[in-house]
Amino acid sequence: MAQVPQTFFDALAVRTWCGLALEALGRAREEIDAINVYPVADGDTGTNLYLTVESAVAAVEAVFAAHEVGSGDTGGPSLAEVTRAMAHGALIGARGNSGTILAQLLRGMAQQLVDGEDAHIDAQGLRLALRRAADSARQAVAHPVEGTVLSVASAAADAAGGAEGDCGTVARAAYEGARAALAATPGQLAVLERAGVVDAGGRGLVAVLAALVETFTGEVPGTVAVSASVRHARVGSDTGQAPRGGPGADDAAECADGVTEGGPAYEVIYLLEADDASVARLRQRLDVLGDSLVVVGGDGLWNVHVHVDDAGAAVEAGVEAGRPYRIRITHFAADDVHTSRGERPARERAERAVVAVVPGEGLAGLYAEAGATTVLARPGEPPVSGELVEAVRRAHAREVVLLPNDAELRHTAAAAAEQARAEGIRVALIPTRSAVQGIAALAVHEPERRFDEDVVSMTSAAGSTRYGEVVVAERQSWTMAGICQAGDVLGLIDGDVAVIGSDVTATAESVLDRMLAAGGELVTLVLGDEVPESVAERLEARVREAYLAVDTVVYRGGRQGALLLIGVE
Repeated sequence: MAQVPQTFFDALAVRTWCGLALEALGRAREEIDAINVYPVADGDTGTNLYLTVESAVAAVEAVFAAHEVGSGDTGGPSLAEVTRAMAHGALIGARGNSGTILAQLLRGMAQQLVDGEDAHIDAQGLRLALRRAADSARQAVAHPVEGTVLSVASAAADAAGGAEGDCGTVARAAYEGARAALAATPGQLAVLERAGVVDAGGRGLVAVLAALVETFTGEVPGTVAVSASVRHARVGSDTGQAPRGGPGADDAAECADGVTEGGPAYEVIYLLEADDASVARLRQRLDVLGDSLVVVGGDGLWNVHVHVDDAGAAVEAGVEAGRPYRIRITHFAADDVHTSRGERPARERAERAVVAVVPGEGLAGLYAEAGATTVLARPGEPPVSGELVEAVRRAHAREVVLLPNDAELRHTAAAAAEQARAEGIRVALIPTRSAVQGIAALAVHEPERRFDEDVVSMTSAAGSTRYGEVVVAERQSWTMAGICQAGDVLGLIDGDVAVIGSDVTATAESVLDRMLAAGGELVTLVLGDEVPESVAERLEARVREAYLAVDTVVYRGGRQGALLLIGVE
């Protein structure tokens, strides 16, 4: 569908730009992945950029959706609301060096756009936003080096600064400046010149800027050459900085295939809740521990990325600085995507695997013990389709059963399943609407059975499990059980509010009684962090006293959003 060109940079223009940028990165993802292995052979820059922007898009769409269902608010979200959401979404979804740097570029733009609290900005505001983006990204990188995405961002800002005209003219100038800088990157980094390719992260930024041009003009800029001769080379840059020792040291240390010898063994990434002073100390400590250090964010939330030999020390440094979570550790030597083609045979694929979305750390451990590959969904931060696709790939199986465990994730999971099928993986999506339905499905999973038989059995087990939740109302609203007030305890059965109360235990008992009125053999209780053991003890006693021959199992779910999950099979 053709896009309507935007005159000013307002909330709708930000939404349009994010959507077009995601489409552009989706088209270019494999091409960008193919030219990236520096400073390690990741081959995932395009994927990292795509996942980062996908998270930004989800956050922006959530803001628009909230206004559409708001009480009488027809004005739509403000530019400040949307740009904050864009920056926050990119920050929490940032992957790899390229993703974290792009997240900071978007954050820099957002800071400039929010400063004025205007409904929209003109060409001059766009020039300033691009300048601030480039400067803030460079400041976030511990050891900047030219010939990377930082050079491309700076060139875009420089070109935009000299452009006269409307937002479309400024956007096109930024794109052309970035495109020229990208073409020059092989002359700035010897590793790119030897391979005959341009910088991979910079190539991704050019795609994002092309989407900005399309937003304001409706025109799609021409294609970008990634190499003069792509031969076998898959070399580009996923980082805006040199490994320890600078470009010269790196050139001397590289193997013939472009992979740096003697580099750190692990990539460590995590989100961190911490104050500015603690983060400043963290930067110093991580800079000593390793290289490729990028720390982006602010206002108490940060995304930390570093390559180290001692992954535990990098995480411990985060614990000392604040509260790290969403911790991802990749062992370069062990992961076949970090080795060049032909260096070692790919590990054998499993015949079948289960991939499940889980709402808390406790359930993630439970599912993992049962053999599932898990994707953690924290309260207010649902996974995007790219994360599910990545989990399917990580499961490394010919056949995958996907359990979304949330009715709201049905479309996201379906999109992920389609993408995985396009990559040759046989995927069956079981529409589980709660983690307790997923537990029931996993309990009857038998990898030795024929795939279709296993899927039918798991689907039947999930479908025969009623699910309930006990949550706290965040605001006044109409429900199936009447009007609730903020702070009320709500009991939900199969997704609908059935009980409104003031006490967690009493509400849970009422929900349990209603669910067992139709019969059942097994009750599953999953307690959130905020719920004392006494609640589970009271519910277990209730089942023993009133429902003969019904068993109860209790799990700790961690930070799962709901106070209590209930399943009745």
